[in-house]
Amino acid sequence: MAGYYEQRDQDGILIGWQARVRKKGFPTQSKVFRARREAEAWATVVESEMVRGVFVSRSEAESTTLADAIKQYIADVTPLLHGSAGAISSLRQVDAFLGRYSLAAITPILVSQYRDARLKVVSTTTVRHDLACLSRVLVWLEKERGVFLPMGNPVRRIRLPRPAKGRERRLEAGEYERLMESARAYGGDMPYLIDWAIETAMRREKIIAMRWDQVDIPKRVLTVPSLVGEKPVPVKLPLSSRAVAVLTSVPRRIDGRVWGMTSPNSVSKAFTEVRNRAGLPDLHFHDLRHEATSRLFELGLNPMQVSAITGHKTLQMLKRYTQLRPEDLARLMDGG
Repeated sequence: MAGYYEQRDQDGILIGWQARVRKKGFPTQSKVFRARREAEAWATVVESEMVRGVFVSRSEAESTTLADAIKQYIADVTPLLHGSAGAISSLRQVDAFLGRYSLAAITPILVSQYRDARLKVVSTTTVRHDLACLSRVLVWLEKERGVFLPMGNPVRRIRLPRPAKGRERRLEAGEYERLMESARAYGGDMPYLIDWAIETAMRREKIIAMRWDQVDIPKRVLTVPSLVGEKPVPVKLPLSSRAVAVLTSVPRRIDGRVWGMTSPNSVSKAFTEVRNRAGLPDLHFHDLRHEATSRLFELGLNPMQVSAITGHKTLQMLKRYTQLRPEDLARLMDGG
C-alpha cells in the first residue's frame, strides 16, 4: 500500500509530498513531488504495475544523471577500447548538452535536439559517431549495470543523419614525391611510417603497436598486434619486398618497439605538419590506407586476397576504402 508524507523545509513550510509504496516481494519505492495529487498518481501506477507483475524499478534511472553515467563509462570501459580518445571526445560533447538530465528523462526528442544542434557545427560523420557513443553507454547501463531505462535506448528511435559520402582521396602524380620529401625533412619515423602505411594498409593504431618480436623478416610476415579491447586472434600479414626494405631501414630501438611514436594522435599531428609543408592540406593519414587497398586491387589481387592483407571483414567495407582509377583498370583489361 502507499503512504504519503509531508516534506517541510527548516522553517516548517510545506514544500512537497513523498509517496512511499510498500508491497510484499518488492523493494520499497519512494519519490518526492510538489503536489500530493502528483504523488498519488505516481503511487497508483507503481502499485498497478506491481499487482500485474510488470513492475521494474526506475529509481536508479531517475536518480542517476547522464553525466554520472558517462563519467563511469569513461572510467570503466574506455580504457579497454582502441580509439578511446575519439569516444571520450564525443561523450564529452553529449555530456555538455544532455548531461544534466536523469537517465529516465533522456527522450528521443532530447536526443534529436542534440543531433540537430550538432549538425549546425560539425559533419554528419561526427554526429553519427557521437550518437553511436551515447548508444553504447545506454546499452552498457542496461546490460552490464542492470539499469532499467523507461524510454529504452532513445538513439534507436530517432533518425540518424545520412552517412557522408566516402572519401575518394588518392595520391596523384607527383604527390608521393612531395610528401616524402617533406617527411624526410621532418625526420624521425615519418618517412618510414608513410611508406609502411602505403605498403601494408595498416591503421595507425596497429602500426604504432608493432614490436620487433612480431616481425619475421626471412618469411616476410608480420604478426599484427591486437589492441586493448580486441579479441586476441593472431593475424599474419604478408609483407611486400618494399615493406621489408622499409623495416630494414628503420633504426632499431632498445625497448623492442618498431616505432618511436607511441600514440595515434602523435602520428596524426606529425603527418598534418608533413602534408602541409608538402602543400597537400586535404590529405589525411588514413587516406594512405585507401591508397594501399586500391593498389592491391590494381596489382590484380582478388577481394579475398586483399581482405587477408587489409583486415576488412566484409566486401562492403572493402569497397568503402577502395578507389580504383579507370585508366588502371583499362590497362588490367588488356593484361598490362
